[in-house]
Amino acid sequence: MNIQLKPELEQIIEAQIATGRYSNPEEVISKALKLLLEWEQGYQQWVEETRQKVEVAIEQLDRGEGIEGEVVIERLRSKLRQAREAQG
Repeated sequence: MNIQLKPELEQIIEAQIATGRYSNPEEVISKALKLLLEWEQGYQQWVEETRQKVEVAIEQLDRGEGIEGEVVIERLRSKLRQAREAQG
């Protein structure tokens, strides 16, 4: 497979080779693709976990277990005030 890279991408690859961690462009691209796959898998896992949390939240709301929005906002404001005070 032959691909054409934009000059700025070639510069990134060359800079990575110059660090000594990689000996050729194929190693840099291989690492980049592996990291992309890991990121995609992590993202898909996050999406699934978020869907599950939303489903649980909807079920809780359906049972009347929700918290009024104003209460949530006041709790968040309180936490922010406490965090600011802790920072000094």
